[in-house]
Parts: sequence; C-alpha cells; structure tokens
Amino acid sequence: MKIGCPKEIKPQEFRVGMTPDAAREAVAHGHKVMIEKGAGLGAGFSDADYKAAGAKIVATAEEVFEKADMIVKVKEPQAVERKRLREGQLLFTYLHLAPDSAQTKDLLKSGATCIAYETVTDDRGGLPLLAPMSEVAGRLAPQVGAWTLQKANGGRGVLLGGVPGVLPAKVLVIGGGVVGTHAAKIAAGMGADVTVIDRSINRLRYLDDVFGGAFKNAYASAGNTIALAREADLIIGAVLIPGAAAPKLISRAQLKELKPGAALVDVAIDQGGCFETSKATTHQDPIYEVDGIMHYCVANMPGAVARTSTQALSNATMPFMLALADKGWKKACAEDKHLLAGLNVHAGHLTYAAVGVALGLPTITGAEALKL
Repeated sequence: MKIGCPKEIKPQEFRVGMTPDAAREAVAHGHKVMIEKGAGLGAGFSDADYKAAGAKIVATAEEVFEKADMIVKVKEPQAVERKRLREGQLLFTYLHLAPDSAQTKDLLKSGATCIAYETVTDDRGGLPLLAPMSEVAGRLAPQVGAWTLQKANGGRGVLLGGVPGVLPAKVLVIGGGVVGTHAAKIAAGMGADVTVIDRSINRLRYLDDVFGGAFKNAYASAGNTIALAREADLIIGAVLIPGAAAPKLISRAQLKELKPGAALVDVAIDQGGCFETSKATTHQDPIYEVDGIMHYCVANMPGAVARTSTQALSNATMPFMLALADKGWKKACAEDKHLLAGLNVHAGHLTYAAVGVALGLPTITGAEALKL
C-alpha cells in the first residue's frame, strides 16, 4: 500500500502523523511511504530521518494526497485537504465530527473511508488512540491553567501551589477519566488543593484507592458541580462522551457565580467544549475573557509539546496503521471490532451513531459499511 503523511496545516499544529520509526515499520512490511517535505520538523524529525527509514520525501501535500492509498494525519483534515480526498481513499486521523458539520459533509461528499483515532476502542472499554493525547492534555492543563491565572493574563493573580503562610489555589477537575486523572496528579504535584468530580462511583473509588489523599473527589451532581466551581480558582473541563458532543456543564449565567478572574481550561473543546461559553482558540491566541472569567480553549493542546505528543501518538497508532495497510481496511476492520469502531465515514455514508445524533444525519452501522 502507498501510505502518505502530509504536513499538518492547522494553526500552530507541530505534530506529524508518522514518526521515522513508524515509517520504517511500514517499509519493513513492504509498503511505500511518502512524507511531505518538512512535515516532521515541528516535532524534531528531519527529512533525512525519514529518508534513512526508507520513506520518500515529496515536495507538496497535493502529491501526497494524489498518490497515497492511505493518508495518515494527526488533526482533522482542513477544508483545503478535504477537497483533495478522493473516492476509495483511506483517511486515518483524529476527526471529532460531532461538533463539525462542515467537515462531516465534506467527508461524506468525498467518498473516502475515514477512520477516527478517537473512537477506536479496546477490550477494557478504553480509547487507546485517544488516551496518549488525553494524557498529554491532562498533564498540560494545570500548567496552562496556572499561566492563565497570572494577573498579567487577566487571571486572579493566584499561585497554584501557594507559599508558606498563603493557601494554595483551589482546582476543580470535572471528569475523572484519563484527562482528569492526569490533570489532578499534576495539579496536586504543583501543590494545589484539588478536587475531582465524576458521575461514576466506581471511578471515584478507583481514584481514592490509587491516589489516596493526594486529591479529593466528589460526585458530579449539578449541585456539587456549581458549589465547588464557586470556590475554585481554576476549573479544568475533562469530560468525554466517545464520538459525541461534550455536555455543557457550566452555563454562561453561572459565570457570575464564579470568582472574578477564575480560569476555565476546556480540554473537551475538540468535541465542542464542556462550558457554554467555550470557543476554540489557538496556541498563538489561547485565552479570552467572558464576564470576568478567563477561558483557555486551545483545540490542539498536545501540539504545544509536539515531539512528546508525536512519539506517544505514533506508538499507539502504529499497530492499527500497519493492520490497515497489510490487510486493507475491510479485512482489518472485519477481524477487529475495535478498529471497526473507529469507522466514521465510508463511501458517502456516516457510520458512527453518536455523530449522527449530534448532527441530525442518518447513519448505517459499521457492519453494513463492510458489505458496501
């Protein structure tokens, strides 16, 4: 199979879809790998690194899309990239379709087969291709939240860990999954007073058993959420419903109940955000203020640490990428129900129910798509 990896063009996106190691593995399996010139530079990988791995460097993204059977990326294809997709071509990347009707319609129109990293599953009920970036984003969230809280950035002027004689900042983490767990670990490690809330009692028991007194936890009822939010200096939104739009957990009307200058970090922004006032921002212009509350809503947070993120993502995606290339997408998905769960679009059909619900579009099942 001809595998193509274009340079990411989303603003301030420095990751790359394939590391040289991933390219080397694909070549060893008998596949041809094309990397757009300079695609890996933002993550610290040179064209020479890819050449040494056996990949071919091509001059333009147009050539990658024109010649490749499978496109491997990081972020969802931008409008210009979607126009380059063709019928029968395989796209393997993050999609986050539920809040993005324009992208969904373009992918359906393209006739391409699109497998989304974020909906591939595993035997434990996890999301193995989302988890690495969730870990990175979770660990970044307290760091960027601490920066947003600085007075020069419009925040409360509160130091996350406090100092002797001065209490630390209060941090509320909404959601105790992968993002929330890593956010809580780092925030607690920075000395903050951290509380994690979740609707799963089993998850709260797990967090209590594993982390003991490092941070507190509470049930995420509507009453608890707003009561704890009122006391928080930093609120990290870490809620995920696989493939679906994120629920809105703090409304605009409730912002007036928060501390002036409090910071909201919305890690769920790729899925539409979990605060009513969230809107996607970039690393270049990451924060904005609404009713005296600072919002950090960068849609590709892990791109800030591109080398770490690229390596972590490639470690997770490589086995699936090789399966798709070795067997073809139909056989690979027929033999692996977890990979089939990643199928979101095929031949003009939407194949992920939660996206259909979010956008009001008809869907077919993955099993039905395999028969087309």
